[in-house]
Amino acid sequence: MTRLSVTARPRVTMLDVAERAGVSKASVSRFIGEDRALLSDAIADRIARTIEELGYRPNQMARGLKRGRTRLIGMLMADIRNPYSVAVMHGVQTACRRHGYSLVVCNTDRDPEQERQQLQALRAYNIEGLIVNTLGRHQDELRELQQELPMVLVDRKVAHLPSDLVGLDNQLAVDMAIDHLQERGYHHIALVSEPVDGTSSRIERIDAFERRTQGPVFHTGAGLIEQLRLFLASSEISPKALFCANGVAALACTLALRELGSARFDEVGLIALDDLDWYPLVGDGITALAQPTHDIGVQALECLLQRLQGAQGPAQTFHFTPELIIRGSTPPR
Repeated sequence: MTRLSVTARPRVTMLDVAERAGVSKASVSRFIGEDRALLSDAIADRIARTIEELGYRPNQMARGLKRGRTRLIGMLMADIRNPYSVAVMHGVQTACRRHGYSLVVCNTDRDPEQERQQLQALRAYNIEGLIVNTLGRHQDELRELQQELPMVLVDRKVAHLPSDLVGLDNQLAVDMAIDHLQERGYHHIALVSEPVDGTSSRIERIDAFERRTQGPVFHTGAGLIEQLRLFLASSEISPKALFCANGVAALACTLALRELGSARFDEVGLIALDDLDWYPLVGDGITALAQPTHDIGVQALECLLQRLQGAQGPAQTFHFTPELIIRGSTPPR
């Protein structure tokens, strides 16, 4: 048999199994469903052998729709390329597998039109619940969908959407970063963040930073190199340090410091929120506040399952604590 003939072989149907086994289609449906006990041992054995011979694979989606259950969980993500998003998604997927669910992931690429289209796609999949990590540009659609199924937010709040929220304790994370820098002798600290763009977690981190310090706030983008050059050259109190509000900001900041010839952290200290694989490779390593991303993903799924099982009550917030990992980018001064 050639590879072409194998690929072109038509899909085996339930009717094919029934005809080969000499039983009714209803008997095959009972065998692959939840009513196998209604069949005699002889008929069940015959159907099992036929399924093996023909290589029949049941259509799980059709079976789920028939029962009103698809065992599908949807996840709407703002940017699947973000390392944080990938790590949280892995936690959600691990928990889904443990509970017998499958995960359908849709990426909006931070595009409002894509968000609208992906929400429609998730609806078409007949998901049983939705985990949201995006800006929520289409609040009406999200609120409408929330009337049909449970929803949990990860990391980012969505205005006027009263859903459970799972994410980092941003105030605590900022306090931990500043406390560490000050204990190491850094007295002039600047924050480097991605542009706010309505993202609640970024807003919370900036607000927490400004409550604790008088230091400047820089944003990633074309002007970052010049802002850092002026910061390093200023006559403000030294030693100076940078606090990067996430992994994307940490990468932009590290590249900018390399461009300025300060990548060895001899002129400026650096601490970053998130702990990425490349942090230990820069100089003597970048000090990090590691988010428990896997646990955040697992908790998001657990919250969703509780709502699916009928849990009532007001929306809850689950805050996680980061872990301080000290490396060479924050030497004592």
